[in-house]
Amino acid sequence: MAALDGMRILDMTQYEAGTSCTQALAWMGADVVKVEAPGRGDPGRGPNGNAEYFIVWNSNKRSVTIDLMSEKGRELFLDLLPKFDVFVENYGPGVIEKLDLSYDVMRERKPDIIYARLKGFGLEGPWSDYKCYDMVAQAAAGAFSITGEADGPPMRPGPTMGDAGTGVQMALAICGAYIQKQRTGKGQFIELSMQEAMTYYLRTATSGGRFGERPAGRSGNGGGPYSNLYPCQGDGSNDYVFVMAVTAKMAEALVGVVGDIEETGVNKEKTREEKMALLREKVTEWTRKRTKYEAMRELAEAGVPASAVLTTQDLYTNPHLVERGFVHEVEHPTHGAIKLLGWPVKMSESTVPVRPAPKLGEHTNEVLSADLGLSNNEIEYLAQNAVIGS
Repeated sequence: MAALDGMRILDMTQYEAGTSCTQALAWMGADVVKVEAPGRGDPGRGPNGNAEYFIVWNSNKRSVTIDLMSEKGRELFLDLLPKFDVFVENYGPGVIEKLDLSYDVMRERKPDIIYARLKGFGLEGPWSDYKCYDMVAQAAAGAFSITGEADGPPMRPGPTMGDAGTGVQMALAICGAYIQKQRTGKGQFIELSMQEAMTYYLRTATSGGRFGERPAGRSGNGGGPYSNLYPCQGDGSNDYVFVMAVTAKMAEALVGVVGDIEETGVNKEKTREEKMALLREKVTEWTRKRTKYEAMRELAEAGVPASAVLTTQDLYTNPHLVERGFVHEVEHPTHGAIKLLGWPVKMSESTVPVRPAPKLGEHTNEVLSADLGLSNNEIEYLAQNAVIGS
């Protein structure tokens, strides 16, 4: 069985912070019903309704289209609510209030509802009304300030941790609330700020700041010759290997692989800084004679932590990831056969096959029929009156 078999989630999320949360829960077996606006749906769908961005964040969900701006649509949504355990939203400031779907309103219909809200800067404080996206949250949490070269400006980080990192934290909180609900019978309200969630991924950086007395700096790609990025054979922009020898034993292993600069005795009188510069030159000379995969293999087999710099395209064909079953091939109704990267958690007693993201409103009839007992004629009437998508 799936770990979260039986958990049901009404998903009113968009883009990535909320969708990553509900996808993580779906990958563990929760039944996630994504409620979208008829005709347009989640903005992440893009103009054609099935953008790759949407597909990679919404697998294993079902889609229902309801016009929540209409009174009938809002009532239909509230009628569905008692059939579910969790409600999740990450709309912009004030949207839920405008729809009159607050925690108090939902608790009247479903007293034990777990009601989860992701917001850029939370629901209170002087910044709470500000709009926020991933990189805004990262800038506000300090991630830009530690990214880039030491003598250069702050730099935009690559991963979207402000969104997806927040989403996974919310998924964990929902699981905790769900377990508590099994014990006490009570639901609860959960709020998560993207800015605050992002700071969790900067704790190592903050740990060198004397508990907030000074800022962490930028160090680019390196921390001396033992922890640095090195160029390899080839002309590609990603033909590099990253080496991270952080212990004395690892440092000795690195020197053992590339050759000791002291072995001729010529460099014994040089300063430590000069020796470090010579060692970096030595490692660079060694890596340039090898492809990034050859350098990675030789270093790793000698006990030196190292990795070739893989591109996002490489992930889909990487022999290691493929052998581990991390790359999934699924059939999408619009795109045909596609590859998706899976859920990284392996659980011995929980298996959930990867299913493609839903088309807009694909499961509207199915959900309304099963959960509310509506007949085909009743569903058709709602569609004709634009309460739901056709």
